[in-house]
Amino acid sequence: MIRFRAASILVIAVALGCAGDRPTEPAPGYVEKIEAFRAQREERLRSETGWLSLVGLFWLEQGPNPFGGDPTGAITLPPDAAPPRAGSFVLEGAVVRLVPEPGVEILIDGEPAGERVLHDDSAGSPDLLHLGRLRLHVIERGGRRAVRVRDPESPARSGFPGLEFFPIDPSYRVEGRFRSYAQPEQRQIATVVGTTTEMLAPGIVEFELNGVRLSLEPFVDEAGQTDLFIIFKDRTSGGETYGAGRFLSAALEGERVVLDFNKAYSPPCAFTSFATCPLPPARNRLDAAIRAGERDGHPH
Repeated sequence: MIRFRAASILVIAVALGCAGDRPTEPAPGYVEKIEAFRAQREERLRSETGWLSLVGLFWLEQGPNPFGGDPTGAITLPPDAAPPRAGSFVLEGAVVRLVPEPGVEILIDGEPAGERVLHDDSAGSPDLLHLGRLRLHVIERGGRRAVRVRDPESPARSGFPGLEFFPIDPSYRVEGRFRSYAQPEQRQIATVVGTTTEMLAPGIVEFELNGVRLSLEPFVDEAGQTDLFIIFKDRTSGGETYGAGRFLSAALEGERVVLDFNKAYSPPCAFTSFATCPLPPARNRLDAAIRAGERDGHPH
């Protein structure tokens, strides 16, 4: 169940330059839409494929990387869910090859995997290995390969107390102006695991919040995309909200962007140490307190 630290909905009027005065009450259906968004967010987080199901992230070394329930192996799986030696991930340059142990059933798409080269997530969906109740796949980050492991019986999943949010406040839904770069620019973004990832920045979003002019640099997967992804920190980070920042998605319509910070959410690394979250770039560290969206009420 989603838990709120405040029982009432806070509504504040804010003057917003070109947008005029904010209404003193939310638009019809607005609160319900935000509540539905938050419920879906928690449902995805709690699902068998959600971030709470992660139980391992293992960086591969060149050559064989044995995996199984044996704690002396390179990749240690829950011993109640895997045989002591289930197989090996063999890293040869940038290629990962699966070598199952004889008699161990590992499936891909319901069929025995056998010895084979595995697709990682760098070019789309990776090969998903089924070993009993466990799910394993190879990821690529900063030129390195790792094996990510999910377990539907993860203690983090079964013991999760629920998300916490600031009260819904329509004054944190603001209209911004997008100013595009002449050409999208590549950025090297640091991650929580010490690697870097390349992200594409198409321009800058400028907006006003509580009388303060601010800007954020969003990212896209490819040039011309209208779905913007924003990584930001603010004065609440590390106290009321997750210390490494939060994420926000927004849709671009011409030069218009609606930033609804009531939909700001914590990155996966707020819930698991097995995520590889990108960190906010320096220019996205706001000198403002964004008391809207997801709060940080859980130890890490």
